[in-house]
Amino acid sequence: MIILETPRLIIREFLPEEQDIYLNHFADEEVCRHIPKRTTDERIKIFLIATVNYQTNKKLGIWGIFNKANGEFIGSCLLRLFDEPGKVEIGYSMDRKYWGQGIATEMATALIEYAFKDAEVNEVVAVTTLENIASQRVLEKAGLIRSDNVIRNEEELAYFRKSRA
Repeated sequence: MIILETPRLIIREFLPEEQDIYLNHFADEEVCRHIPKRTTDERIKIFLIATVNYQTNKKLGIWGIFNKANGEFIGSCLLRLFDEPGKVEIGYSMDRKYWGQGIATEMATALIEYAFKDAEVNEVVAVTTLENIASQRVLEKAGLIRSDNVIRNEEELAYFRKSRA
């Protein structure tokens, strides 16, 4: 099922047969440099849980980002609950060949709009490693504002937020 479309992207639920595409995405060390470290077994579990959750939750999840022009896999994105009611977090990773083309900003902007369609969502947030300047720029271009850093799993992270207008 398609979650949303932008001029260049289709963001949709993963199909069960796309597990290998999802896993291969994380084989690139550069793609994984700024995201939580996971084993292949952990990533398989995340993928399987995501596909099961599609049946019951259309507002939150992990989805694939695909090129609208040719159907090629670009990466994955997520929308999940953060630390308190009414607050959701966006996250993403993209194959390296798509970096620097404005695709992440296009995806993040659309995902933020999608999140705010849920009347219960009052704030959209995102975190990045302190070194991930490129993603920090993406989040700012998508309308999030940098706030005080947060600690997650004993790591200090840059924290961005946008409240409902």
